[in-house]
Amino acid sequence: MWGTGTVRGGAPATSEAVFERLLHISGAGILALLAVVFVTLLVHSFPAVKDLGAAFLYGRVWDPVGGEHGALPFVLGTLFTSFLALGISMPFSLAISIYLGEYCTEGPFSSFLRSAVDLLAGIPSVIYGFWGLFVLVPLVRSLQIKLGAMPYGVGVFTASLVLAIMIVPYSASLGREVIHLVPADQKEAALALGATRAEVVRKVILPYARSGILAGVLLALGRALGETMAVTMVIGNSNVVPQGLFSPANTMAGVIANEFAEATGSVYLSALVEIGLLLFVVGTAVNILGRRVIKRASVEAA
Repeated sequence: MWGTGTVRGGAPATSEAVFERLLHISGAGILALLAVVFVTLLVHSFPAVKDLGAAFLYGRVWDPVGGEHGALPFVLGTLFTSFLALGISMPFSLAISIYLGEYCTEGPFSSFLRSAVDLLAGIPSVIYGFWGLFVLVPLVRSLQIKLGAMPYGVGVFTASLVLAIMIVPYSASLGREVIHLVPADQKEAALALGATRAEVVRKVILPYARSGILAGVLLALGRALGETMAVTMVIGNSNVVPQGLFSPANTMAGVIANEFAEATGSVYLSALVEIGLLLFVVGTAVNILGRRVIKRASVEAA
């Protein structure tokens, strides 16, 4: 015996075999869970799929009373708010990541900032929604009046601002960790060759940490796509295709939350479930596409 739990000659110990089997079971369980969720949504949305067909995807009118169920307004509302929020949050997330991962890595102030960023991720979404109603909506309404737009206050832009604040911690925290893990010898070599601190960040740190930063962006986008309560409170809940940056709209998660409890009729209820299925598919597609982008970025960085 070479040690506890092993056998001479390299034969796997019983405990190691059990542990490996548990890992396989856990991985298979995750896949099974995803399959069960997908099949459940598919089965319960089948009446709407059968009755509405492909028109459900490109229909622009959502009128359950009149028997019209078009999901396009909610798909566009979800994509507009999510990607606009991502565009707003990325500069701030990257700046926080660089500052905490490279410039302010130790000390009480660094610890305070890290805790503050992590705290933002733990605030319930309904609190963000209340804050958006009481603070952002009046500010956006004032901006709309100055620009000559309809002073709704609520709408795509307001929802995107709230979402941007909510998703900053996700990409910032992961970006901070991968930037902090950049090998010190590479940074020191660049400094020894005469590079400035900014050039080290731009030409050494960011290329090395590119895949991790993109992974944080992908995590933030997934969070934005599925957000419900905060967006529902400030987007206006208008079941029409958004006509502009300031117009009221709705999202796939929002319409499910607003109408599921009051849905009557098999087609109406099934149409809401189909919207959930569509949200599941969109989220999965975005994650698959994001992972391909991350993989390509990792190959280019190498």
